[in-house]
Amino acid sequence: MAVAAWSTVVEWYDFTLYLYFATVLSRVFFGGGATSLLATLAGFAISYAMRPLGAVVFGHIGDRIGRRRTLLLSMMLMTAAMLATALLPDYATIGPAAGVLLLALRCFMAFSVGGEYTGVVAYLLEGAPMERRGLLTSLASAASEVGALLAVALSALTVGALTPAELAAWGWRIPFFVGAALAGAVWLARSMMEESPDFERQVAERTVPASPLRHTLRHHRAALGRTFAVSALGSITYYVGITYVPAFLTSSGVLAEGRSLWLSTLAAVAVIAVTPFTGALSDRIGRKPVLLWLAAGSTLLPLAMFAVMGHGGEMAIALGALVLACLAGGVSAVGASATAEQFPGEGRLSGLALGVTMATAIFGGLTPFLAELLVKLTGWTALPGAMIALVALAVLPVLARMPETRPTAGTPASG
Repeated sequence: MAVAAWSTVVEWYDFTLYLYFATVLSRVFFGGGATSLLATLAGFAISYAMRPLGAVVFGHIGDRIGRRRTLLLSMMLMTAAMLATALLPDYATIGPAAGVLLLALRCFMAFSVGGEYTGVVAYLLEGAPMERRGLLTSLASAASEVGALLAVALSALTVGALTPAELAAWGWRIPFFVGAALAGAVWLARSMMEESPDFERQVAERTVPASPLRHTLRHHRAALGRTFAVSALGSITYYVGITYVPAFLTSSGVLAEGRSLWLSTLAAVAVIAVTPFTGALSDRIGRKPVLLWLAAGSTLLPLAMFAVMGHGGEMAIALGALVLACLAGGVSAVGASATAEQFPGEGRLSGLALGVTMATAIFGGLTPFLAELLVKLTGWTALPGAMIALVALAVLPVLARMPETRPTAGTPASG
């Protein structure tokens, strides 16, 4: 289970690296200029549309032939995508075609990781003791943030150690080469994993659905809606409240590129610290009350925190970033088990593929671009916080009606 828990490092290293490195990539692949950052963030949003497709494909594979094989295949493709990105020619070499190639590889990467996080969450949930599901499943979120921490730390080191000319010429490739090596190492570790006990149960009982997607759509529509709602809140708090923050601070002229990246390193540490605590708390008092409190906090705090970061001093900016990070980390921690528990073992990956990745594509991939665009159009620095608040308000009624999914003593093993 340890290998599965920490293998989400690569997925989030890559996507977080892209966002944290967005201002650098905008110069390298889109030539700089007033619209280059928007073009870079738009590429992120477009590529994210491939995540649901990849999730459906890998979800079908995982529900039909096993979780282990799915996780091996996705990691192999991710390794290839990161290595290819590191070797791309830049704008100075081939002009606008550089941006097109970057976008194509982002789409391939998004497809590859579509079922990655949901596959790991399902694997952890199905192998965890009932009374520790929340804690152990939250480790996928903690590991994700370790990947984000690696991404931001390496980005900050690279930006700080090189001149702008060196960074544009070859330095930007370093984090992507590191990511490819990390992905290859995780693939080797995964090759020693055993199959999920719940999938082995399905095989033994001959309950593996012939068409997992159809099975989920037929029997678990309400669960899909609840999963979408939880994931929408988790996505917008993470992608606007954490990963967009460095670009927000830099483009607003509040902090220099290197300092905003180091601030995000502190935010990543905060998420890693709060995640297991929140997962364990959900094991003690339930998934629903924890999610309700976090959603309530998300309606108020982000507005104030973005307003502070847009006009405050460095200490106020740091406080704002840490509060946003703790909110996002808490939602992701309890959301991992809460979404996976909406479905039985049969068709679980397909259910997560539809609910989680559709929400992530809309409220994760698109929102950094929208936040940057709207801030530029309106000049209102608190607007990203308002985006989070609107989603939290929309999700609150769904959470209030959601049945508790924390297992009890009489819960079946496959529940």
